[in-house]
Amino acid sequence: MAITHVPPRGDVVATLNFYSPPEDGSAPFNLAGDHPPGLTRTNFGAVAHDVLIHDIRGRESSFTLDEDAFQILQNQPPSAELSFTDDASVEKNYYPEVERLLLDNVPGANKVIIFDHTIRRPNTSRTPVSRVHIDQTAVSAAQRVRRHAATPEEAERVLSSSRYRIINVWRPLNKAPVEASPLAFASSATLRDDDVIPVEHRYPKEKGYVGQTAGIRYNPEQKWHYLSGITGSERILLECFDSEALKENSKVKGGRVAHTAFEDPRTREAAEGRESIEVRALVFGP
Repeated sequence: MAITHVPPRGDVVATLNFYSPPEDGSAPFNLAGDHPPGLTRTNFGAVAHDVLIHDIRGRESSFTLDEDAFQILQNQPPSAELSFTDDASVEKNYYPEVERLLLDNVPGANKVIIFDHTIRRPNTSRTPVSRVHIDQTAVSAAQRVRRHAATPEEAERVLSSSRYRIINVWRPLNKAPVEASPLAFASSATLRDDDVIPVEHRYPKEKGYVGQTAGIRYNPEQKWHYLSGITGSERILLECFDSEALKENSKVKGGRVAHTAFEDPRTREAAEGRESIEVRALVFGP
């Protein structure tokens, strides 16, 4: 009989790696994609802090995109994509499911443009990221709209008069509940503007594209959470940007969720490495 291991449950104190500025005072950057060998991949550092991370298992419905910039969706059906090993197959089989999920669960959403995805597995070039960050900023979100909207006219209309968001749909690919490298996320309502540091995200010259991500300074007022033992039938919506948050007196509390993988000190040495996929999408409306 197979032994079923119960993942660690409950609140935990764990070490998270926060932004530390470049020692020479220069603007922070990191290199994305394939660059020539020998280049400095990133010029900023990390500083470790022990943080209380609250387990939201049993309170999943208490968190919303407008308040926290993350949301938990449960009881999702099995995917038509079975292996998650071929990008073309993921785009064919899984992207339509993600589009439908966003249209059904993001109030007012009337159009979704999925622009990429990342699959993370142990012992590959794309392992879980153990650095607190946000995938997009206001600058890079507008760049994404201009890159992926159907026409320049549509892009400018959206930027000037519509609500637009970037939301990552995150799910584990492990067959068993996740034990190793769980995902932590901070409620957007507890993240201050000066906690968020824009970082140039430089792609190879042939792409001609420089985006932005954000590093996150440590602030003891940030409230951190995780979902213990997350399974393949659950999804986490990670809102990286919401244009509504830029409006005066908006009900949206920041619209940007800092997140990171972390090492739970209670994890078994023999625990299976975490596998996951995050799909990134522009969500328009209302």
